[in-house]
Amino acid sequence: MSKTLIYRLGSHPKRSLKFFLFGLVIVLLAGALIALGYYQDHRFQIAGLVLLLPGLCCAFYGYIGIFANRFSQVIEAREKRRQALKDNDPFA
Repeated sequence: MSKTLIYRLGSHPKRSLKFFLFGLVIVLLAGALIALGYYQDHRFQIAGLVLLLPGLCCAFYGYIGIFANRFSQVIEAREKRRQALKDNDPFA
């Protein structure tokens, strides 16, 4: 179950990177709006707070996809090494 989830989340690393970068830009925009609202009208802060949650969710989803891709590569390398050691075992 967990292996299939990791493989499914990490199956599209370029898409995950796009999600992460898009979310990061939205979070930075939200931070700029919150800072602008400190000096200007308070409605900028409200708009920044509204944008902050979707930006964080998008960046988190992209980061999880990037991490799952790297972790699936580690799992595959581990399984290949384990199989190679099993095939070359003279005591088996």
